[in-house]
Amino acid sequence: MKKRRLEIAVLSDIHLGSYACHAEELLTYLSSIDPKILILNGDILDAKKMRNNYFPPSHLQVVKKIFSLASKGTDVHFITGNRDEPFRKIDEIYMGAIQVSNRLILKLNGKNTLFFHGDIFDFSFRHSQWLLNFGGTGFDLLLKLAKFKTKTMRLFGKKNKPFSNPELEYGERDPIQIALFEKNVAKMAIKQHYDTIICGHSHAPNKQLFETKKGECLYLNSGDWVKHMTALEYSFKRWKLYRYENDKLASFYMDEELKSMNMNELIETITQRKARERHNQKEKDGLES
Repeated sequence: MKKRRLEIAVLSDIHLGSYACHAEELLTYLSSIDPKILILNGDILDAKKMRNNYFPPSHLQVVKKIFSLASKGTDVHFITGNRDEPFRKIDEIYMGAIQVSNRLILKLNGKNTLFFHGDIFDFSFRHSQWLLNFGGTGFDLLLKLAKFKTKTMRLFGKKNKPFSNPELEYGERDPIQIALFEKNVAKMAIKQHYDTIICGHSHAPNKQLFETKKGECLYLNSGDWVKHMTALEYSFKRWKLYRYENDKLASFYMDEELKSMNMNELIETITQRKARERHNQKEKDGLES
């Protein structure tokens, strides 16, 4: 069967390395689509849970599938989340054809669209508003402050609201905190002149238009692959919230090629692809000069 072609697919809060991750369902979904751009919007790897040496074959297959998509021409962006902490030290670099960053800005159909994980609002909305006026520098500072707040509260035996408590990964999340999170993210986006804001972190899939006196913004949340098994898809100039439970065809798309695919071969393929792109760009620049 023909795979669905998408301009953009957005996934977040996969939590590979944790018992709650629905890796097999995610692998099926990834095998059913052919995206031009794949955005991994934070908490893809659960670094804290991986310390327990839990990383079954199905979780490795998801990693292989992502590398496979990259090797075949999909532009893969890995936006770091609070559970991907080790990667936040290497902002704006490439791992082969996969770009690692703390946020991503795209212009889609003339609309300014910001992708970020969302955990910076664990610090303080009031401080977030002020610091984000400094652009990328303020954004990076918020990441550090949010991490510092979490450590400090744990030191005193308190829970960090709204979403950084590990136990919440497996249970219900407070709908009041989720609503406040969504409102604050949208208000920030409107103030910063973004038409669309896309995040994860809350594990609450949503598509909602927010309006204030200063303007309006489309808020999108890709949900998770812990409970909801959802994604965001962009095609034909519009966003759609995908739900695995409603997909009657996804189970027909499982790739057999992954069973025999070697990770080293995938990485080599991706590296060669990136080298070719750089070589072609240099030749193009030389001709223009």
